[in-house]
Amino acid sequence: MSWQNTALTLLLRWRVKRRADRAIDVAQARLRARRMAMKARLPAGWRIAAATEPLPGEWIERTGAMAPGGRTLLYLHGGGYYFCSPETHRSITTRLAVASDSRCYAPAYRLAPEHRFPAAVEDAVAAYRGLRAAGTPARRITVAGDSAGGGLALALLLSLRDAGDELPAGAVLFSPWTDLAGTGRSLRTNDASDAMFRGHRVAEAAQIYLGDRRATDPLASPLFAELTGLPPLFIQASDSEVLLDDAARLAEKAEKAGVTVAFRAWHGLPHVWQFFAPFLPEGRAALAEAAGFIRRVVP
Repeated sequence: MSWQNTALTLLLRWRVKRRADRAIDVAQARLRARRMAMKARLPAGWRIAAATEPLPGEWIERTGAMAPGGRTLLYLHGGGYYFCSPETHRSITTRLAVASDSRCYAPAYRLAPEHRFPAAVEDAVAAYRGLRAAGTPARRITVAGDSAGGGLALALLLSLRDAGDELPAGAVLFSPWTDLAGTGRSLRTNDASDAMFRGHRVAEAAQIYLGDRRATDPLASPLFAELTGLPPLFIQASDSEVLLDDAARLAEKAEKAGVTVAFRAWHGLPHVWQFFAPFLPEGRAALAEAAGFIRRVVP
């Protein structure tokens, strides 16, 4: 474990976890997220460009623009379905795009509570179909997401499969939130070790997104879905986070359904530690592994 992770964990416990016993304040969460929006450092030949179609958002791409038939990444940001944006997650999207040599589209899908489930799923489907309509072959697309965005990426795959759409080449999931019903044992066993969250707050966050919809709806909680027929999954989670079981149980269930799964539980790291890659060596290493997966499924 790096000294950077030790320092980051202490900082997160002080800045984030000490607020975890308070009720969720959506407005404050969004305000903090806007302050996190960052100007990413991109290597020469790369840029961030605003996107308007099929959804507002942004592209991370080569300055000469990459052909629609090139390697393409559809990235769905996390934030509990109620805060964060493509701008807040540039520390992940820019590094993952460059390392995998992919043009990355990060849509600004609709957020709760103004737009509850299944609005985010509908937007994710629209984003994917928009890429396809613009000429990007399904076999050249990888879907990725962190936390709620990881669950949303899975909901997208399920929606496409059930509608008969051609599926993307694979999916990258960072600490995916797959069980909004909150049945994972790690919500309790990792409550103390998690550097950021309290397990009992998961139900409150789920309610903001779900409203009166069932938490076990497979498109809200993909852990409860039939997973047969999904493309290869690459999953990372921390063994100390409260959402560990959301990832571990998903990996086990997907493997039993015949899905190719690469799952690794990293030791002692914060939830979605890939977000801290500019500072954290484990974040850079995790993103490098994810980029390797993307290059394998989209040669």
